[in-house]
Amino acid sequence: MLNQIDIQDIVTIAKEAGNAIMQVYKQDFEVEYKKDSSPLTLADKKANDIIEDGLNQLSVSLPILSEEGNDIPYKDRKHWEYFWLVDPLDGTKEFVKKNDEFTVNIALIHKDTPILGVVYAPALDICYWAKQGEGAFKDGKKLPLKAADQHNTYKIIVSRSHMSDETQAFIDAIDTNKEKELISIGSSLKICLVAEGEADIYPRLGPTMEWDTGAAHAIIQESGGSVRGYINFQYLKFIYNKKKLLNSWFVAQ
Repeated sequence: MLNQIDIQDIVTIAKEAGNAIMQVYKQDFEVEYKKDSSPLTLADKKANDIIEDGLNQLSVSLPILSEEGNDIPYKDRKHWEYFWLVDPLDGTKEFVKKNDEFTVNIALIHKDTPILGVVYAPALDICYWAKQGEGAFKDGKKLPLKAADQHNTYKIIVSRSHMSDETQAFIDAIDTNKEKELISIGSSLKICLVAEGEADIYPRLGPTMEWDTGAAHAIIQESGGSVRGYINFQYLKFIYNKKKLLNSWFVAQ
């Protein structure tokens, strides 16, 4: 399956969606709120349409599971061998705040594992991508760009919009001889910063959804890092296409 997909085709789709997002971003826009109180904008909808159209035009026809069309019953998707996992606008809160830290996420999942990922930050014009067996890249430069042990401090990524007491306790318990430095950033850029070696660890002991992590998970795996589930103080395999699409707590490093 992978050899039938050109990763640059997926990069192109992500960038086209990003261009549509930026057209909305530069204007005044209305914000709706979904049942879970998360924001939804015209940019989410436009980007989702572009991504779905682009993926459906590829020579390989695969199902799509997207944040904006997530009501596919588990009985219909549990037998999927391959599928696209999409968040057309990850970090909508960052988008609404206009702080530029939002991304387009497109992942290819094989059964329960990400094997391809593209994360594009349109306001920053930064693109990460990875394909299993071919490495991970940031704007064409192979990741990691630097070794984490080159840092003078122990760099810990935290969410700009979601910081839990449990995450703070995890950070307090990290055993390191270096001074701990917290870096706040939004969206999938958190995992990508660990993948490129700009940070040491990203603990997320709070709620996320599968489409929030799938693309960046593929990127960090190909850069030599990992995303592991963290449940009851134990590390477990972090899997996708579960009955409930809510992620467990996890640690990326």
